[in-house]
Amino acid sequence: MPKVILISQFALPYHKSGSWTTLYANYLRGINQIDYVICEQPEKVFDNVKYEFVSQSKKYKFFKRWKKKPYFNYLQALKKNLNEEEKYVIQIVDNFGIVKPLQELLLQLGLRKNCFLQFFYHGFAPFYGNLASRYFYETIDEMVLLTHDSYKAHKEYYTILPCRFSVLHNGIDTSKFQKISNEQKEILKDELELKDKKIFIWCSRDVPKKGLDFILPIWKKINTFHKNAILLVVGATRNTPVEGVQFLGQIPNDTLPKYYQIADCYLFPTLWHEGFGLSLIEALHSGCYCIASALGGVPEVLQYGKLGKLIQNPHFEQEWEDAILEFLDQNKKNSAPVLEELYSSESWNSGMNVIIENAKNRLQ
Repeated sequence: MPKVILISQFALPYHKSGSWTTLYANYLRGINQIDYVICEQPEKVFDNVKYEFVSQSKKYKFFKRWKKKPYFNYLQALKKNLNEEEKYVIQIVDNFGIVKPLQELLLQLGLRKNCFLQFFYHGFAPFYGNLASRYFYETIDEMVLLTHDSYKAHKEYYTILPCRFSVLHNGIDTSKFQKISNEQKEILKDELELKDKKIFIWCSRDVPKKGLDFILPIWKKINTFHKNAILLVVGATRNTPVEGVQFLGQIPNDTLPKYYQIADCYLFPTLWHEGFGLSLIEALHSGCYCIASALGGVPEVLQYGKLGKLIQNPHFEQEWEDAILEFLDQNKKNSAPVLEELYSSESWNSGMNVIIENAKNRLQ
């Protein structure tokens, strides 16, 4: 039976927040099909998976810097777990740079035919230019994307795509992010001193492409008409106060769900081609009505408007203002129920198992 090796540029479990590292952490905690993880040594390890830790010795740092071989220690760690009698499914996540040296190593060892390379891409738009892509797609055996729309973008952009494609939607812990009763919601509002407020929430990393500085001037206009509406900003702070906005800064993951659960509407003003939008599905499962940019994978996540409002021209302030005012005036709700298994970690785990099983079957 082929072995499965995950090459991770982050130590797993990862002590910081991250979408794909969280998904793999949930997967590796339970019954999974990963045999080896190649990574730097984490603070704690998973008991049910074997590790090969990436060396950080001076020798390997020398090769990385002076010999311009940034993945030398990863490949040496991988080499220890390869032998010519076995076959391997090798998984790589968002690490485009390692593909060429990995291919060269496998060819040097005479093991390329024994391996099936799976590349998991958490962006949306094609990464390489058309001509520069040829080597990459001729090298990997399968590209796993977050949405079907991302596949369409790749298919329409590249003239040659000589590898398999699959789609694996992101997933969250739906036992943690779930809708609560109106009574529970009012209790939480009281605890946070937000009683009788119409609550909006923004939650992300504070970088320009996530749209916080874009949405704040819009909120100033909203606040002149709706004094009972408040915007909770999670993950960011500002030195200058904004009326009707509470900047909560970083919130521990364990307490994050209650902020979604008390909110009436989630704003997702992303200004780039988002791969998927993990916070979007956290809010969705927590009972929020969602207003989101129609960019990247977001329309597919919201089922093209069935699960929320899509802003077709998200760089135009007026469209956001109109959508927010419409929600406040009509108290809109999601038009379709959100099934518990939709975008769940369980569905991600089962989808990962199918992708691995299919790869193993192609090696046999």
